[in-house]
Amino acid sequence: MPVSGETDDNNENNSITHILSSKTPLFKLKLYIVISILVVFVLLFSFAIFLCFRLNRNARKRKVKHSSGLIPLVSKEIVEIKALDQNVGCFTEEGKMGNVVPKKSREGVSDDASGASDVSADVQNIGWGRWYSMKELEMATRGFAEENVIGEGGYGVVFRGILQDGSVVAVKNLLNNKGQAEKEFSVEVEAIGKVRHKNLVGLVGYCAEGARRMLVYEYVDNGNLEQWLHGDVGPISPLTWDIRMKIAIGTAKGLAYLHEGLEPKVVHRDVKSSNILLDKKWNPKVSDFGLAKLLGSEASYVTTRVMGTFGYVSPEYASTGMLNEGSDVYSFGVLLMEIITGRSPIDYSRPPGEMNLVDWFKGMVASRRGEDLVDPLIEVQPSPRALKRALLVCLRCIDLDANKRPKMGQIVHMLEADDFPFRSEHRLAQERDTIPSSVPISKKIPHPKRVENVDAEKSRWR
Repeated sequence: MPVSGETDDNNENNSITHILSSKTPLFKLKLYIVISILVVFVLLFSFAIFLCFRLNRNARKRKVKHSSGLIPLVSKEIVEIKALDQNVGCFTEEGKMGNVVPKKSREGVSDDASGASDVSADVQNIGWGRWYSMKELEMATRGFAEENVIGEGGYGVVFRGILQDGSVVAVKNLLNNKGQAEKEFSVEVEAIGKVRHKNLVGLVGYCAEGARRMLVYEYVDNGNLEQWLHGDVGPISPLTWDIRMKIAIGTAKGLAYLHEGLEPKVVHRDVKSSNILLDKKWNPKVSDFGLAKLLGSEASYVTTRVMGTFGYVSPEYASTGMLNEGSDVYSFGVLLMEIITGRSPIDYSRPPGEMNLVDWFKGMVASRRGEDLVDPLIEVQPSPRALKRALLVCLRCIDLDANKRPKMGQIVHMLEADDFPFRSEHRLAQERDTIPSSVPISKKIPHPKRVENVDAEKSRWR
């Protein structure tokens, strides 16, 4: 016989089952079905709220305020070619090889907190900037808060920070991925540590504690060129033709200084729109020297692994690994095409004949459709003379024969000169205007040999 306790339990279970199986007024659905629907709805609603929260946080993290509103986001990124060099963090210069790692000194330049670097190095006194402790940079960036992120990529994350003296800086926290942080830290210190130019981002200082490597730059508060060319800026771009040429000329001046004003010269190796920072007055500053190479005056090139960004890399460097300043010139030519057209160097969303910017650009110029190359978001179109000048500079920069490409200093003159590319006619007109009026007309401009007897001369050619 069943025990009375078991009978009570069975009765209770039957009662619960009966209740769950009973029909409800809601479409006469059984109660357990209604409860299941409510549970699913609550879960979906909770997930939607969580997703919205994450999207809003990412949007706050990526958007940066500037004088005219929000800096536009970039719709897509171009794949980077970043194969690591074998000699991590090293340069060969005048027979010396070694990493540039800060060492503690009486002036306040300090090594890592543990007293030893994680990478063996030839310690050098770099003699620039100042050393910042990790605590200082944490305070400046509010603990490297997400809302202070102003850029991120394969190299690491860049934070906006405010130092104790009130100055605003950009702090690049390099990712220590297979020694890449040490390499980029060493490269930037050696390449631009002592460089000061209005069109190059200034390196203020650094931090090296333990395995962490950070670089502190001057803060440039208007985003980068890629955002303004390819982000959502509305029906009319704020980058007028004159502003675009100002950006192109400033970038050319910065690269010319690296190539022609320094010894050893610096080859940037990653010239692209996202590495051109802009201030409120649209002055450009070339940034990110993590891939730069030094090239002494006695060397015409340096052989290295191909690194850069797909679409900007010169053909000869991509095929041979032989790098010199001509590679930067080619990349600048692609950048100038990007500035003129508003198109990315590689865009797979376009028709087959327009995916590659260089090929499409050359075809349009050959078909004498140069005016169709101008970015449709430019409200006031450039003059035919100014457009022709810019197009010719582009074509010269991307010449397949690297020896025929102009130097960056020459490119600056080409873009700034009002008479380019009509220099010869303009110069001839100036010469005519400067010849004294007292000189006979026949002597002002040289003529071919005079022919006294016209009939006799004609008979010679019959």
